Amino acid sequence: MSSKSIIKGRGAQQNVHNRFFELSYEMRDDFLEYCQKEGELADKNKTLYLPVFPKTIVNKVTSPDVGMAYSMNMYQGCEHGCIYCYARNSHEYWGYSAGLDFERRILVKKDAPKLLEAFLKKKTWKAYPIVMSGNTDCYQPAEKQFQITRQCLEVFLKYKHPVGIITKNALILRDLDLLKALAKENLIGVNISITSLSETTRRVLEPRTATIKKRLETVKILSENGIPVNVMLAPIIPSINSHEILPLAKTVAEHGALSIAHTIVRLNGAIGEIFTDWVRKTMPDRADKVLHQIEDCHGGTLNESRYGKRMRGEGKIAEQINTMVRLARSKYFKGKQMPKLNCDLHEQYKTGQMRLF
Repeated sequence: MSSKSIIKGRGAQQNVHNRFFELSYEMRDDFLEYCQKEGELADKNKTLYLPVFPKTIVNKVTSPDVGMAYSMNMYQGCEHGCIYCYARNSHEYWGYSAGLDFERRILVKKDAPKLLEAFLKKKTWKAYPIVMSGNTDCYQPAEKQFQITRQCLEVFLKYKHPVGIITKNALILRDLDLLKALAKENLIGVNISITSLSETTRRVLEPRTATIKKRLETVKILSENGIPVNVMLAPIIPSINSHEILPLAKTVAEHGALSIAHTIVRLNGAIGEIFTDWVRKTMPDRADKVLHQIEDCHGGTLNESRYGKRMRGEGKIAEQINTMVRLARSKYFKGKQMPKLNCDLHEQYKTGQMRLF
């Protein structure tokens, strides 16, 4: 397919049908032809920020293989546009498509800091690390405008509460002052996602994310300032970035990362259709190979929901990937690990100030 047919700056190349809706939206050929004749854009490809007002902000995570017990999301939808993102399916619950809508209809929770503060002050709450964000990136482009993540970090610092961060955006360095203050009390752990060392791969896989160079610099700067960093090599996609495991591990270790984690891509729900359309448009020469190897990791299908299997896959290709990650850990991270966050301070700071007795 010609480059003119690809929507630049976006991961998904279509809006797939929302499974909860009876009716579907379709861009007809006669409408596209009319727009072309009139010199009009059929799709302006703009991002919209839409305010929402949830009653709660902290979510309990019940999945046994996710690695977190509590999470919070300041934004729903993500402008980064990572084609593989598992969070795309959640956008359907809000009435949107998991495709382009996920990247262009960003729901903004401006009340998140107030909701978080109320949660942390609950008498029944016992401190446990809360992760920003378990679903969509807390430092996506919207954060530059709304600064909700920064406000939430200020709340965590005020109440001396442990917090984890997952991001692939260098914007996190804007909040280095707060991160350093949290790190002094062992209250922060950062997870930076780096899926490739190739900018070519990064641009098509994660179109609106920070460059690989900036992400590596972020790992280095955070580490040099005493902020523990784990790098997420996630997801590993056969025949796209699976050959980069060892070089990636070596590079992030050299930049100060204390550990790595990984998952093998799974394409549940609408993501299978979105990814298949994308890979046939962007990598037509190897699309079938990529899809077949993903299927090989999940018992012959693109999706996988079984706990214990969905993150690591099964079969020969999955075994090779998992073995390579184990080798990378033993080779580049021997004797290193992320510290356990401090959950002991919060109780005496629940009122916002330290108790005298």
